[in-house]
Amino acid sequence: MSITHISPSVYNFLNKLKDNNNRDWFNEHKETFKKEQQEVKAFYQALMEKLRLHDDIEDMKMFRIYRDVRFSANKQPYKEHFSGSFKRTKPRLRGGYYLHIEPGNTFLACGFWAPEKEDLLRIRKEFELDDDEIREILSEKKFRDTFGQLKGEELKTAPKGFDREHTAIDLIRKKQYVVTKKFTDKEATSSGFIDTVDESFKAIRPFFDYMSDVLTTDLNGVSLID
Repeated sequence: MSITHISPSVYNFLNKLKDNNNRDWFNEHKETFKKEQQEVKAFYQALMEKLRLHDDIEDMKMFRIYRDVRFSANKQPYKEHFSGSFKRTKPRLRGGYYLHIEPGNTFLACGFWAPEKEDLLRIRKEFELDDDEIREILSEKKFRDTFGQLKGEELKTAPKGFDREHTAIDLIRKKQYVVTKKFTDKEATSSGFIDTVDESFKAIRPFFDYMSDVLTTDLNGVSLID
């Protein structure tokens, strides 16, 4: 039987966890947690197989539900969501896919969350040199209909060494380059959700192809990889 959606029981468990985020309750319901975790993992694995039909995915990672509370003001021991990411094969391909499962806050995200210092500078230099191609990609109908606009943390002014009056300063001052798409609980638990997510991931490919080309070449277009 093919996996097409997130089981409603996953959301039921997460809602109960939100109301009982403590170790005693969790330990009492550990078997239920393991069952729902396996449900979600099976969905992620099925999604990875779909992704691999149109992209080169190295692996999938599900994140632990246990929180590291050592340096956090929030001492709740457990996350109240499931999440996982899909890693494209480096060094040729760049960018990543992420899916977050949480009652009232299910979403996917794609892009560059924490680019390395050298990569961030290379991206900014590309936009400084020519921002026509990236703007064309970001303005394409499929991209806009799926994600809206590019998001991410940004500086209040120009990074060091860049002109704050540059026409591409809105792109240059970003520290992250990400897109997101939210889903209702009803959408996520409805048959066909896996295809909706997969189609959304397909919509990011022109952006990923462009950024991969940027990050594997120098400003003269010479390849940096063998």
